Amino acid sequence: MILAFDTLLLSKRYRHSGIHEYAKNLFVEFRQMSNAHESLDIRYFVSPGYSDEGVDWCSNVHSKAVNTSLLRFHRMWQMGVSTAAALKVRADMIFSPGPTILPSRVVPVAVTIHDAMPAKLPASIIPKSLLARTANWISAKWSQQIFTDSENSKRDLVETYDLQPGKVSVIYLGYNASVYKPLKHDSHAERRLVDARGIRRPYILHHGMVQHRKNLVRLIQAYRAYQSKRKDSGIQLVLAGGFGWGADEIRLEAQRKSGHEGIIFTGPLRDSELAELIQGASLCVIPSLYEGFCLPLVEAMACGTPTIASNNSCIPEVSGRILRYFDPFSVEEMAARIEEALEDTSLREELRQNGLKRASEFSWKRCAQETLHALMGPAT
Repeated sequence: MILAFDTLLLSKRYRHSGIHEYAKNLFVEFRQMSNAHESLDIRYFVSPGYSDEGVDWCSNVHSKAVNTSLLRFHRMWQMGVSTAAALKVRADMIFSPGPTILPSRVVPVAVTIHDAMPAKLPASIIPKSLLARTANWISAKWSQQIFTDSENSKRDLVETYDLQPGKVSVIYLGYNASVYKPLKHDSHAERRLVDARGIRRPYILHHGMVQHRKNLVRLIQAYRAYQSKRKDSGIQLVLAGGFGWGADEIRLEAQRKSGHEGIIFTGPLRDSELAELIQGASLCVIPSLYEGFCLPLVEAMACGTPTIASNNSCIPEVSGRILRYFDPFSVEEMAARIEEALEDTSLREELRQNGLKRASEFSWKRCAQETLHALMGPAT
């Protein structure tokens, strides 16, 4: 079997996004596993100067790079050039780690649709282009096989696009266990990172893209509500991550009242820096309005940081229903959970231990193995 791996999401334009992280890790694992499957050959597409230089593009026995300048013309690639490229390498199937290409009957397509977000959230929360909505619909309807990140996302996809449940496979994502792990001792590197960005302990942390969907305006309000009750706590709120849709409004909310110096935006961080920041946090809060899987949730649990989260979409499922949850639309309830988690020592230890145990169930290797098994059939 020749499998064409669509590498559009491994271009530089998608760096610092969860979908890039997913594509990169599956690509790495697929290439390693291809050496153990003599019946599998992988072809992947590279455009020098456009593809992410942080990815190892070197060929090996069963996975070969195919250089093409056409990849950089991403709209053309999406609309059919990817199929032509797959035909040229005689691919039996195309695997696309996101709904980024137009499936055709010429070469079967297996696609990962991480969630039904374009249909589930209003335009005030996420940008809704006609192209994005159409791409999701076409990928759902025309692809031969669909993967998604959670049972909740599967239900949403089946309901939204009127799919047969058997067409959609649920495969949980993984995380980088070599980076996101408990801190065994006080780290000088962590202290340098904290000092350089004006952060001081204790602090509450949210990491991930600063955007409307993450519900950060309400998190800021809940933080202020807690701070007003515990004026002597000295706790900061750190929002770590790049800036996305609605970031200006979130930053305006942070500056709206006096005392805004307690709220810090770090901007994008390297994985190692982010892990150090998570490890040093007193509490991680995941207040999202919708998630397909939520990698930041798993990363926080894997670092052994007490974590609380929204009670909606896939979040209770992915976390194993072992955390403390709140209504993401209720500032009061979010603030109450923050107070409870910060001030109850036994609860903090419970959240820490439960999170570590649940996070250990996820890995990119397992994700890739299950995906490849589904692509190749039960014989693998």
